[in-house]
Amino acid sequence: MADTDKRNGEPLDFCRTAPSAEHASAAEADEPCDDFRAGTGISRSEAEAGAVSVQPGPGDALLLIDIQNDFMRGGALEVPGGDEVVPILNRYMKIFEDRGLPIIATRDWHPPDHSSFKARGGPWPPHCVQGTPGAAFAPGLHLPGSTVIVSTGSDVAKDGYSGFEEETLEYRLKDAGVKRLWVGGLATDYCVRSTVLDALGRGYEVLLLEDAVRAVDVSPGDGQEAIEEMQSKGAKVSRLAAVLG
Repeated sequence: MADTDKRNGEPLDFCRTAPSAEHASAAEADEPCDDFRAGTGISRSEAEAGAVSVQPGPGDALLLIDIQNDFMRGGALEVPGGDEVVPILNRYMKIFEDRGLPIIATRDWHPPDHSSFKARGGPWPPHCVQGTPGAAFAPGLHLPGSTVIVSTGSDVAKDGYSGFEEETLEYRLKDAGVKRLWVGGLATDYCVRSTVLDALGRGYEVLLLEDAVRAVDVSPGDGQEAIEEMQSKGAKVSRLAAVLG
């Protein structure tokens, strides 16, 4: 995929922190980001409530899960609040890029007849079909040109919930000497959950970016239950405020 596709034709912008890019004025986008909380709605007290305060460093990688159009507002499989993670993940990406640390983005990349689709007896409407606009990364997601793209769900018979379902992800992590993953994306109760649990099972440390995940919540509370399950298996939770201090 060309760099312009990954970056949606836009330059990296550290200050895109409003809940939605269209809500940030040009003037706001040019100002220093001294107080990101006004844009994200995250208070310092929230950040300090159980969030791990840690800085990215050698052995760390940022893993973005399925930030794609079909999971955004109005998409074929809209995740409530999914748009809200985009500006927050842009902030995390800027931090990782500035420190020369790996950034990896998974994407659902389904064939038209994927087994998860309702027409094939699965639970979901058709979504993220290969080569369609719905499978593209969300507008406003500022993926650096060095981002590694990992496609999942391309096997018609596999769910594709976990980024580790394909060998590409683990190969890339080992090649980069990654020991700890910082994970955000969509959706908390499906692809994020499966990827985090598989990462823990493979011996990686995991920081779940709680401010940068959203759940489908097919049943109310599914997202919170998924977070608690991930924590019970060893994942730690962090937020952008805890990283920035």
